[in-house]
Amino acid sequence: MSHENERRALLAPVVLLLLAERPGHGYELVQRLREFGWPGADSAHVYRLLRSMEECGAIASRWRATGTGPARREYRLTPEGDAELALWSARLGELHDTLHVFLKRYRAVDPAAPLAHPPGGPHH
Repeated sequence: MSHENERRALLAPVVLLLLAERPGHGYELVQRLREFGWPGADSAHVYRLLRSMEECGAIASRWRATGTGPARREYRLTPEGDAELALWSARLGELHDTLHVFLKRYRAVDPAAPLAHPPGGPHH
């Protein structure tokens, strides 16, 4: 699995988290993804994901007028999406623990191994 495919697999829970923080429209969510540490967030992929998540009931949307421009579709988390986010949180917590053990053991095998977060990369 390529690095980009690994990141794409995590896009859904990250979008759910962003929407749990506050509702937003698609372009804003792409910007928030970039601030989250997703510099290559692809707008087309994000919009496809939003449509899919809405079809599954995890999020809902409505057209919302803006003071200066055309109405935009604003997305928000539903109770189903909140439950899905809680499941993702539990799964990612378990994965975090496993990855922590892996990295610790790998550094024991190869003390010269690079740090988990290269300089300038995302941090906890």
